[in-house]
Order: sequence, then structure tokens, then C-alpha cells
Amino acid sequence: MGAPDTIEAALRVPARELVEHSLERIKETDGDMHAFLEVFSDSARAEAEKKKTGPLAGIPVAIKDLICTTEGHTTAASRMLEKFQSPYEATVITRLKQAGAIIIGKTNLDEYAMGSSTEYSAFGVTKNPHDTTRVAGGSSGGSIAAVASGQVLAALGTDTGGSIRQPASLCGVVGVKPTYGRVSRFGVIAYGSSLDQVGPVTRTVKDAARLLEVIAGHDERDATTSDLPVPRYTDYCGKPIMGLRIGVPKEFFSEGVDTDVAAVVKTALAALEKAGAKLVELSLPLTAAAVPVYFLIAKAEASTNLARYDGLRFSAPAVQSANLLERYMKTRGHGFGPEVKRAILMGTYALSAGYAEAWYAQASRVRTLIRREYEEAFKQVDVIAGPVSPEVAFKIGSKANDPLAMYLADALTVPFSVAGIPALSVPAGAAHGLPVGLQIAAPHFKEEVMFQAAAAHEALTAGN
Repeated sequence: MGAPDTIEAALRVPARELVEHSLERIKETDGDMHAFLEVFSDSARAEAEKKKTGPLAGIPVAIKDLICTTEGHTTAASRMLEKFQSPYEATVITRLKQAGAIIIGKTNLDEYAMGSSTEYSAFGVTKNPHDTTRVAGGSSGGSIAAVASGQVLAALGTDTGGSIRQPASLCGVVGVKPTYGRVSRFGVIAYGSSLDQVGPVTRTVKDAARLLEVIAGHDERDATTSDLPVPRYTDYCGKPIMGLRIGVPKEFFSEGVDTDVAAVVKTALAALEKAGAKLVELSLPLTAAAVPVYFLIAKAEASTNLARYDGLRFSAPAVQSANLLERYMKTRGHGFGPEVKRAILMGTYALSAGYAEAWYAQASRVRTLIRREYEEAFKQVDVIAGPVSPEVAFKIGSKANDPLAMYLADALTVPFSVAGIPALSVPAGAAHGLPVGLQIAAPHFKEEVMFQAAAAHEALTAGN
């Protein structure tokens, strides 16, 4: 049975056929790739028998296992939550179901979303569908690999500093980080609360726009969500880009970026210029500061968020202890992996007496400067574009024991996260025989312009 390539085409296919195809594809491909941690075969089949209506009627969707579902478990790919079953579901899950989607299963990730390769999962590595000796990227590697391998047409991931965009680039799919506050975080296990955002992963720009229309919008259970109306993003997919001003920061093509990757992105930008867009060279001097700012803020927030895992709640691992302090230490020592422990240590240090002002507070001030730098840039341009990742997918194991090298994998994605603005990755071509993504960012709550530019690029490269 052939599978439809887009959600629009899939809506013409009975839900039971879509679910069966997805389950069969998972069975065929996931043994080696390991995109899924849990597959909801029975509940998905049962849902497929019900009459579905809405913009995602009958569409199987994979969910990053950082997002709470009442189906199955929500583990954050951590031993700490290995047996945890959520008593409620995240707002984004409720909205998917209201739109007619069917939750097909939960996907692998770096533990608590801390990583750029999905090698830090407590339950095994997710491999790149294009080359299983290489990483899928992270932390949303499972969701991205599931879409890239044809297991599903759509998935949800989360993006704190690049966790949707970077793996989307490495695996050749579309991945979107919305504006901070555009999508509810209720029911999403927190990493960096001032940075986390849920976003769609799909094979086409229009499908990503369709998914974001469904999950975006104000939620009274998340005080950080905006009450700004959600545009019909799909209406912007196909609009002409004549006169659209695309900013190209010179810092995004520094010596740290692979020359072949840079060449692919420059070719894509040249095609957009030929189609009527105007390329404007920019300088964003604070780009280099974004990585240390991001990691100070994210790790500080992580250390606070992870304090709730104390061995007394959330189906924590069973340990033998003589007193409460020993229970805390044993549970956290056994339940957390090395990258999570590193985050707790870094974050606690950055917030400790005598250091909070020098580290966390200073990072927060520089963050404000970065945000202002982008606000000034968007007075000159409509979108900003460049590479997503400095390189193509790297070999599994090549950076797992080098945290600094792993952090620098996000050097081109974290600036937009720190600024809180929307950004996406759209396939741009290949370098070294592996996918390369084009990153497009827009001003706060202007995702529609980002989709307009990305859809134009997609149309220009169709069939290539």
C-alpha cells in the first residue's frame, strides 16, 4: 500500500489505512533506527474506527516523550520517570485530538531534552535514517527520525535551543520553533522554562503550518502564552516573495561552519533572490555570546526544575535508604544520566550565593541585549536566514564524551531561542551526501512570514 506524502493527501485516505501503514512502517524500520520508545497500537487502531473530523482527521502523529499523554508512559527518556504514567495530558495533545489526530506513540529524546544527538537517552540511541552510523540530532531526534523515515507524516517535538531545528536539518525534514509564548507548555516536562517551546515536525512547510494552526494559541493553564490571535499560516504558503527582505548575518557563515554546508545554504538564498526576494547583509555581533548565555540560563532553570525529582514522587526508582537524605542522593544518583547531572551541577553553581550575580544575572542582561539586537535587525529585514547546523550529521559517539563540542552543535540555533523569536529548518539540499537545512527566522509572533519564505524555497527546490 502506497502512502500519501502530505497531510492534505492523507485526509482522503481512511484513518484505519493510515494507522495500519504507520504501524507497519514502524515495525519495518524501527528495530535499528529506534525512533519510538512506546507505540500505542491498540488505542490507535481503536481511535481509527471512530468518525474523525477536523483539519487533522485520522492523521497519526508521533509525540516526543517529554509531552504528557494519558496513553502509555511519559518518561523524558530518563530512568527517573521510567514507569511514570501521567494522570493528565498536555494542552497540545488535547488540541491535536480535537483536530482529529490519532496519537500513534511516544518518541525517543535526549534525557530531559538535554542534548543535541539523542545519544543521552537512558533507553538507547536514535539513528539517522539517511545513515544509521550517524546521529539523528537532538534532543527531538526520535520525532524527527519518525517523520524522515516515513513512519508518520507529522510529529511534535520541543525546542529549547535548537532541539527541533537541528535534527530536522540533519535528517532532511521541516521543523519549527514557534515564538516563545505562541504554544502552551502546560503538560510539557520543563527543561528551561523561559526557553522551551513545542513545535511541529513534518515533511512539508504547509503541513507544519497546518499543525501549528492547531496547537497554537492562548491557554489559561499557561500564563506565558500570548492571547494574540493565531493567523491561518497555511494561507501564506504559496504567497509570492517579490520584495521580501531576507537578512543574511555574516556571523552565520563564520569559519566554524563547514564550507560545503555554507555553499548549499548560499545556493538556496541565491535562488530566493532570483525569485524576487532581496538579500540584505547583516551583522549580529552578539551571535557568539548567545551560546554561553543560553547554557547559563538553560542549566540554571534546569537545576531548579529538576529539584522536584526527589525520589518520593513520579514513580521514582526504588532504592534502599536509611534516611531521607540518603534516599534523595541514591534516587537522583541512579535516576539521572551524566548530562542531566552536569546540568544540575552547572545550574546550581550559577545560582549559588556569590555567583548568581556574576553568572545568571549577567547572562540575563546579555540576553536582553541579544533580543534588542534582533529587534533592530528586523527594522531592516522581514526574515533572517542562514544555516541551521554548522555541519551535517556527525558519527554516533564522536561527541558524546565532549560536552563543549556537543554544545557548539547548537551555535546557530540558540541565538533565536535566546531572543524568543520563531525559526524553522527547511531542507536546502545535501553536503557530503547528507541533508542540510536552511534556517529562516521571523520577528516575534510573525510565523506567517517565516512560512511564506520557507514555502517559496520549498517550491523552488521541488523535484531536486
